Amino acid sequence: MKLAIVDYGSGNLCSAAKAFERASSEAGISVNVNVTADPDQVAAADRIILPGVGAFADCKKGLNAIDGMTEALHQVVIVNGQPFLGICVGMQLMATCGKEHDVTDGLDWIGGEVIALKPNDSSLKIPHMGWNTLDARCDHALLSDIEIGPDGLHAYFVHSYQFKTDNPEHVLAEAEYGGAVTALIGRDNLAGTQFHPEKSQSLGLQFITNFLTWTP
Repeated sequence: MKLAIVDYGSGNLCSAAKAFERASSEAGISVNVNVTADPDQVAAADRIILPGVGAFADCKKGLNAIDGMTEALHQVVIVNGQPFLGICVGMQLMATCGKEHDVTDGLDWIGGEVIALKPNDSSLKIPHMGWNTLDARCDHALLSDIEIGPDGLHAYFVHSYQFKTDNPEHVLAEAEYGGAVTALIGRDNLAGTQFHPEKSQSLGLQFITNFLTWTP
């Protein structure tokens, strides 16, 4: 299996690569993990990871700056239907637009917008940074064998904005931070996590394993 982690100048590339290598090794899955800025290598991958850290507009600008990358992603993910995972801002880029300072067009793969996180409890700090359990909104293969709910495993979050989908059925899991916060989105072969699976210890390793064996 060829797995491409897209390098466009944003994201925890080293930690993401190591997490996917560890999960595949422990699960006995043969995976070639390739961190790449080459659109041709992305287009030829069996599974694609789009990480992202920082501001929505900066990440979209970085992605657009690589000649042919958005076209390669569209071909391999939307046309060819290969499994795709966006992480943090990489997940947010799947939206129609981001409303961080200015309005910036996203990839528009899942309808919705990225808006400021506004907890109901004013004592809660922004950015939301720390560990939270997940509340599944539906059964999904990506959550298989993961303890969900208030007594379940924890995922690591660090963000100031969240993805509000147009279709609530595209929200697969939420977290609680002064109200429901979108934690996992998906449709068809597309998935995205607001949390960082590469930093989420047991939950993250199982989630990555599930992604590597996912057949949408």
